Amino acid sequence: MLKLNKIHHIAIICSNYELSKRFYVEILGFNIIREIFREERNSYKLDLEVGGEYQIELFSFPNPAPRPSRPEAAGLRHLAFEVNDIDEAVFHLNELDVVTEAIRVDETTGKRFTFFTDPDGLPLELYEK
Repeated sequence: MLKLNKIHHIAIICSNYELSKRFYVEILGFNIIREIFREERNSYKLDLEVGGEYQIELFSFPNPAPRPSRPEAAGLRHLAFEVNDIDEAVFHLNELDVVTEAIRVDETTGKRFTFFTDPDGLPLELYEK
């Protein structure tokens, strides 16, 4: 049997690199591990640290294809981040003009959650610990 240890990274392709970099670094507060420009691809690769354990790779490519539809298209449905206090997190996002949906309660776990999107419309979720 294949033994997978954990998720190593999540890769996201953005349409506007500077806008997405600002969103993930300044609004969501992820730390930059490294940033490189790959001249042969005319592409940036920004490695971001999330919570001391996970990594997001933010890529820019010239003219990326749009996401098929939201939220029920085949493929990745959304990316969820755990937070200690969802009210505080939502307040922070709203103060920075990030629109969040109403906070809901997971029928199975009883935990509170909400959704918002990144600059390209990628669905992101906050899930309370």
